[in-house]
Amino acid sequence: MKKFGFGLMRLPVVNGNYSEVDIPKMTEMVDAFLEAGGTYFDTAYPYHGGSSEKAFREKVVKRYPRERFTITDKMPVYMVQKTEQMQGIFEEQLNRCGVEYFESCIIHGIT
Repeated sequence: MKKFGFGLMRLPVVNGNYSEVDIPKMTEMVDAFLEAGGTYFDTAYPYHGGSSEKAFREKVVKRYPRERFTITDKMPVYMVQKTEQMQGIFEEQLNRCGVEYFESCIIHGIT
């Protein structure tokens, strides 16, 4: 199962509101994924208007030891006007996810 990943782009939402993640349903999904032996999660800065990263923090990071999961995030280069912005976005991503590091960070949305 470790070869499968849990993508956080299309989480269940409340009343069709893309920015409001259905936390109870996500909790069930995360717990089942980890219980089945999954470890890899994938998110990005704009997913669910930033709520994807925050939901990940609440339902994975705060509930499971760091060695139980890996996390990849994505740098939204299409949102970057100046190179200097990337460090701030990266730090915001770490904060939103509640982790000190990502296993990987992918350049996202190159146009």
